[in-house]
Amino acid sequence: MTVIQPKLTPKQKALAINLDQTIYGTFAEIGAGQETVRHFFRAGGASQTIAKAMSAYDKDFSDAIYGKEAKNRYVTQNRLRKMLRYEVSLIEERVSRATCPGRKFFSYANTVTTINFDKTMKGHGWVGLRFQCHEADDYNEIVLHVKFNENDATLQQETLGSLGVNLIYGAFNYADNPRRMINSLLDDISKDNIEIDMIDFSGPAFSYVDNRLMSLQLVKNGMTDAVIFNSEGNNMLPADILYKKNIFAVRGSFRPVTLVNIDMFEKGLEMFKKDWGCSQEETEVLFEITIANLRAAGDIDERDFLDRVDILGKLGYTVIISNFSEYYRLIDYFAPYTNGKIGVAMGVNNLLDVFDENYYENLSGGILEAFGKFFRKGMRVYLYPYKDPETQQLLTANNLKVNDSLKELFKYFKHNKRIVDIQNYNPNYSEIYSRIILDKIANHIPGWEKEVPEGVSDLIKERGMFGYKEELKLKEFS
Repeated sequence: MTVIQPKLTPKQKALAINLDQTIYGTFAEIGAGQETVRHFFRAGGASQTIAKAMSAYDKDFSDAIYGKEAKNRYVTQNRLRKMLRYEVSLIEERVSRATCPGRKFFSYANTVTTINFDKTMKGHGWVGLRFQCHEADDYNEIVLHVKFNENDATLQQETLGSLGVNLIYGAFNYADNPRRMINSLLDDISKDNIEIDMIDFSGPAFSYVDNRLMSLQLVKNGMTDAVIFNSEGNNMLPADILYKKNIFAVRGSFRPVTLVNIDMFEKGLEMFKKDWGCSQEETEVLFEITIANLRAAGDIDERDFLDRVDILGKLGYTVIISNFSEYYRLIDYFAPYTNGKIGVAMGVNNLLDVFDENYYENLSGGILEAFGKFFRKGMRVYLYPYKDPETQQLLTANNLKVNDSLKELFKYFKHNKRIVDIQNYNPNYSEIYSRIILDKIANHIPGWEKEVPEGVSDLIKERGMFGYKEELKLKEFS
C-alpha cells in the first residue's frame, strides 16, 4: 500500500533546510523584495544556513555588482545566471572549505517585475538556484520563468516567496527525481496564481535529464498552457521568440512527418509571406503537437513523444507542445505576444473540426465566441486539399460541406479570404496517409521510405521509432 506523504508548508520546508547544517548559501532577490529569504529568517535556525541576503534594487548599484545588460533589460535569463554564478563565486572565495567541511554551497536568485500600477502588465520573472549535491561536486543549476496571474503586487510577492522555498527544498531533496521536483514547485500555491512556462536543468546531477521531457511535464501538470523548444532541443521562452513576430503554425500528429506535412507547410508559408508581405526574419514558424494528440492512445508515451520531436528537430523546425484541443485557444495564446499576422496551415478534416459546434459547448458564446477568437484580425487559414480514399474526390474550400446551420458563416470567411486554398500543392502526395505509413513501418512493409522527407526514414530505422524493427537476416548454411 502506497503511503501518501502530506505536503510541507513553506515554513516547514524552510525550517528543514535551516536545520540541515550541510546546506549553506546566499540569497539575491531583485524586483519583489526579499520574499524567499524571509521564510528562512522567520522559520528559525537560519544562522548556519544564510551566508548573505541582499536585494540590489537600484539599477546602477546592480550594474556595479553584476555588470550592465544589453538594452538595459534586467528581467532576463542572462541576468539571473550572472547573479547565480557571481554569488557562488563569492562564497567560494570568502568561505574556507577547510574550516567548513561537509558543506554544500548554494545561491538562490530571482529577478522579477510585479504587476504595474495600472494593472496593464501582470508581471513575470526569472527564478533560479545554483547548488551542490555534495561538497566535492560541481554545481548544478535549475532555472525557470514565471508569469504572475494575481492582480495585487503583494500577493505576487508572497507567491514568489513560496515558489523560491519550494525550489530550494526540492533541489536538495528531489535532485534524483526531477519530475517530483517539478510537481513540488507549486506546493501551497494555486495554479491560478502563477504559470511556469520554461524550466531548465543543467549540471552533473541532471546529466541524464532531457529538458524537453521536463517541459512536457509543465504542460501535462497544468503549470502552463504551452512550451516551446528549438530544433536543437533547447527550451525557449515563448515571449522571446514570439514577441512582435508574424506567426505561421502547423498542427499535426507528425507520427511520422510525411511529405504531405512538409508540402502543406512549405506551400502554405509561401502564400502567407506573399499575402502579407512578410519576410522570413519577421516570421516564426511553429510545428504544434497537442497533449490531446499525445494521449490519443492512453497515457503519454514519452519515447514516442521524443521520436516525433527528434524528427522535427532534424528537419530544423521549432516545436510547440500545447494543451489546446481547440484551434481558437492556440490563436488566443499567440495574441498577447504579437500584433503581427497569424497563419495556420491545416487539412480539410481539421477545418471540419473547427466548424463542429460540439467543441464549443463550454463557451457561453458557443461557436460564435470561438470564431471571434480564432478568425481575429490578421489571421488566415491555409487549407490543404484532401483526397477521399473511398470516393477519390478531392476536397477543397470550394466543395467542402459543413453543417447547414454554418454554411453562410463558412461562405463569409471564404469570401473575405479568412480561409484560402493552398495553391501549387503536389498532387502526387494526395494519396499519402500517415496512418498507412505507420502501419507499414510497424509491419516492415517496404515503400514508406519514399513518403517521408529525406533523412527521416534513416532516423526511424536507426532509432527503431514507431515500432520499426530491423528485418531478420538469416544465415544460409550449406
